[in-house]
Amino acid sequence: MNIIITGSVAYDYLMTFPGKFQEHILADQLDTISLSFLVDKMVRLRGGIAPNISYTMALLGGNPKPFATVGTDFEEYRLWLEGKGVDTTYLKVVEDKYTASFFATTDQVNSQLASFYPGAMGDASIMSIKDLGFKPDLVVVSPNDPAAMDKFVAECKEEGIDYLYDPSQQLARIDGETIRTGVEGAKFLFVNEYEFGLIQKKSGLSEEDVISQVEISVVTLGEKGSVIYQGENKINISAVVPDKIVDPTGAGDAFRGGFLTGYNKGWDLQTCGQMGSLTATYCLENDGPQGHHYTKEMYVKRYREHFNDNGLLDELLVNE
Repeated sequence: MNIIITGSVAYDYLMTFPGKFQEHILADQLDTISLSFLVDKMVRLRGGIAPNISYTMALLGGNPKPFATVGTDFEEYRLWLEGKGVDTTYLKVVEDKYTASFFATTDQVNSQLASFYPGAMGDASIMSIKDLGFKPDLVVVSPNDPAAMDKFVAECKEEGIDYLYDPSQQLARIDGETIRTGVEGAKFLFVNEYEFGLIQKKSGLSEEDVISQVEISVVTLGEKGSVIYQGENKINISAVVPDKIVDPTGAGDAFRGGFLTGYNKGWDLQTCGQMGSLTATYCLENDGPQGHHYTKEMYVKRYREHFNDNGLLDELLVNE
């Protein structure tokens, strides 16, 4: 399948705070909040939702195609992605701008404070699905410049292309009408538990409304796993308990990469969800959204320690 993955491309500046944010927040003074945290660690990593998803898919032998705008500082990142098997053909350099940057600080209980500088991502709406030269089988519409997200949803509907709607981090910026437009007619909706509630609150749609308007809704629940809704069917997916939690950044993107790998193979939703569960755990156990690594053989072995695939995943090992 040709899966086009739209979304941000960014450098991630990830920091750790050796305390708890909650101990420094005065609930009765939120209107004048002014905080500064002395961090004890910082790393600069490659990130952004489109390449994060693509990276996990490439680890499992896929040929993902991120579709996004990047800055003039992107060349090293491009070469690295290509070395991992990611097709960078559809990443467009915006002159005179830097690649978007994400700044996140995580405390001892994995609470996170973050800021995002859009950079070249702000020009994402100059791109068009119609310029691809072919009709993709699925377009992933993930957090990006809001105008670009709206454009890609509209183009998918105009061209009759299946799309996965993943508004997540942009839910705070977009209004209810925009959310309803994205949800209505989507092939997939991917959100976490909190975002699922926020969609309902901002759009005025009930949980039943959302589920009925999307063919397949996937709601991740953190350590409780995830749930997949398809019509009246509800599939519960258990979490794979990590050996250790190093960094939560990008776990949702890794989940999507694992799920889409299974979907690309034509496998059932239970298997797709379980693949997402395992890839998310690999991400949690490493620094940053692209810090995890495994061979397909290692992945299948660990999968079978938690789930029964009835030999289905042998297909991943054909070229191992």
